[in-house]
Amino acid sequence: MIDVASLSPAEKLLWDHGFRKPEHIDLEGVALSRGATVIYRSLDGCAARLLTDGDKAVISIEANDNPGRQRFSLGHELAHWINDAQRASFNCSSDSIGPQNAEALSVEASANVYASQLVLPDYMVTPWLEGRKMTLSVAAELADAFNASVTASAIKMAKRSTAPVCVACHEMRGRRWFVRSKSWPFDLYPVSQLNHNTAAFDIAFKATNRMSTPKKEQGDWWLTGPDVWRMQVETQSMRLPDGSALTTIALCTSRR
Repeated sequence: MIDVASLSPAEKLLWDHGFRKPEHIDLEGVALSRGATVIYRSLDGCAARLLTDGDKAVISIEANDNPGRQRFSLGHELAHWINDAQRASFNCSSDSIGPQNAEALSVEASANVYASQLVLPDYMVTPWLEGRKMTLSVAAELADAFNASVTASAIKMAKRSTAPVCVACHEMRGRRWFVRSKSWPFDLYPVSQLNHNTAAFDIAFKATNRMSTPKKEQGDWWLTGPDVWRMQVETQSMRLPDGSALTTIALCTSRR
């Protein structure tokens, strides 16, 4: 039984439209019901754009982005249209749109939080995740079920998990970002530079395209903090469209 009163504003919007399963979620239909037309076209310098005259709006989405990215961008611009309509326009860059940027205190971060709940609403995701492990393979299944990106799905999994898990993104220059579950130890951080023994290193430096298999590895290959040399983690990595490596990290052993 779902407590409708406890739903977030974005989830309440989906619920009010009668969306009860992932395949029901129609963000273009939601946009149209709110007076916004969605078009897909080539954009110069941004991933999505919102133009409004106050009563109606046009949401433009970068036509060359992958479908999961486009869907999150649409959710992001919908958030602006619904919550920030006092502004006449928004030009949102690729860097500002993404669930990994949801912690900052800004209008863009708030739009990312809202978009995450439109694309991957907790009231559907939580029962879907029940009994499943925190791996990229499962994140890919979640992405397929909800027509979302693997990145957004992995981040959602980490945030909803009760286990100590983390999602990290690295490129050749080093770590770009990471998101931790609530139970992840506060003094442990993913390494800034990838260890050459890891699959993520091969992805970032050797352009390996395949998703690695889940693998138990030394904690100090992946973590910085007290006693990491004693720890063991289970990791899985994949290449993102921009060439960076996305990795799920799950603690296998506790500190002694």
